[in-house]
Amino acid sequence: MLRYTLMRFGIFVGCFLAVWGLASTGIVPSGLGGSYFLWIALLGLVISAPISYVVLRKERDRASVQIVERVDRAKANMERNRAQEDLADDAARAQG
Repeated sequence: MLRYTLMRFGIFVGCFLAVWGLASTGIVPSGLGGSYFLWIALLGLVISAPISYVVLRKERDRASVQIVERVDRAKANMERNRAQEDLADDAARAQG
């Protein structure tokens, strides 16, 4: 998951720098007033999102498999704990 996040951040930084360069040369509008960096960041996000969606598909699938495995393990642990509690409760009721 960390790898996917770092790769996504790297694509954003690349897009941010590219848009910054284009805005510095006047090819892309540079925003109004003091919104220069906000405008550049917004354009960087808008451009990096579809690139990340296409380029990082395999990495995203790998990350989702890891998340599903963690959730399944957590569910199994919760079920195991529930079963132990039920057994202990049943034993206590049988004795009392």
